[in-house]
Amino acid sequence: MIQDIYSSTKAKMEKSISFLIEECKGIRSGRAHASLVENIQVEYYGSKSPLKQIATINVPENRLMVIHPWDKNALQSIEKAILTSELGVTPSNDGKIIRLAFPQLSEEQRDNLAKIVHKKGEETKISLRNIRREANHEIEKLKEQGHISEDDLEKGHKEVQKFTDDYSKKVDEVITKKVADIKEV
Repeated sequence: MIQDIYSSTKAKMEKSISFLIEECKGIRSGRAHASLVENIQVEYYGSKSPLKQIATINVPENRLMVIHPWDKNALQSIEKAILTSELGVTPSNDGKIIRLAFPQLSEEQRDNLAKIVHKKGEETKISLRNIRREANHEIEKLKEQGHISEDDLEKGHKEVQKFTDDYSKKVDEVITKKVADIKEV
């Protein structure tokens, strides 16, 4: 029973880390990369679709991205979706492809993006603490029901705290890596 709580807790914490990594991919750094735009929702034949499902995304240079839609009728919709996203880049449409030229980030922009990354990291740590609280509550329920002893309760709390510490370190690693990427000139 307590092993189920451990595995469930680990799975939830892993999902939190994965979510943070995906969120960080969407934050612009000094270089262009496809993950910046691939999940932008584009209005396509009456429904919203991620850009990666309706176009090919290439990065031929560090600061240039080329989007080649499979259907030329989607060019306007893609352009509009990019303009309304928080990317901060104006698309250039030549009737066949869309080019995104990423300008050099200023020091102020880099600092603001680093703050956003730190905020997302702190939100993830809050999520981890909430997962820890839920797991501890489940372990306490097992104790109240007489399924585990007082010693097992203490061991359970320590094990859940160990998971929390380990995943908090992973959050710090993700943040440190992303901030270094943003600060790189």
